[in-house]
Amino acid sequence: MTEMQLKSPSGYMDTTEIEIMQEVLPFKDADVLELGCGRARWTRTIAERFPVKSVTATEVDRVQHEKNLRITDLPKVTFIYGGAEDIPTDDASVDIVIMLKSLHHVPMDRMDQALAEIHRVLRPGGLAYISEPVYAGAFNDILLLFNDEKAVREAAFNALKKAVKAGHFKLEQEIFFQSKSEFSSFAEFEERFLFPSHSDHAIDEALHKKVQAAVEPHLGPDGARFTNPHRVDLLQKI
Repeated sequence: MTEMQLKSPSGYMDTTEIEIMQEVLPFKDADVLELGCGRARWTRTIAERFPVKSVTATEVDRVQHEKNLRITDLPKVTFIYGGAEDIPTDDASVDIVIMLKSLHHVPMDRMDQALAEIHRVLRPGGLAYISEPVYAGAFNDILLLFNDEKAVREAAFNALKKAVKAGHFKLEQEIFFQSKSEFSSFAEFEERFLFPSHSDHAIDEALHKKVQAAVEPHLGPDGARFTNPHRVDLLQKI
């Protein structure tokens, strides 16, 4: 078995999350579970772009979940409140589980339980697509000023390795890629990253000024754009 790597030893492909999912996931007539769907941006893309049978999208942020429930134009999608460590879904009920930058948000002492839950809800041979940000890059340097995720990202990776080593999953592929993130203004950055409804980063005036000073050199007439490295672990249920 190929040794799993926290960071790429040989660089990152220029591609997008959706292009990777299209290549590696068998969406046709699949029951899909997305854990930690956030604003349901990816939920919408998956439901509208791919020939899935159904999408169940969970979110642990109650405020955002209530907003998601007001979405009425996605007939294949069901929104459910809950976390990955206690998935409100039947055993062996889904073909694909997707986590997009959300495993490291699971409390560290519950990550093993989250992966056990993913194993439980997957059908035999089902796939778990776990995409995580790599701790590197200019955008990461800004985020760590108020939300240093080094420890939780490493814990998420170690939980994945543990689940594979234990024989619960087979590592099908490990994919390293870089994609673009952008925002139009510092105000948008504040809304999305400094003051999200799911987290309190304890931003005081001094820290706010420090973050703004770090962001502003990247802002131009069209906003700011960053290239961010990511890792995808594609696991098959054994």
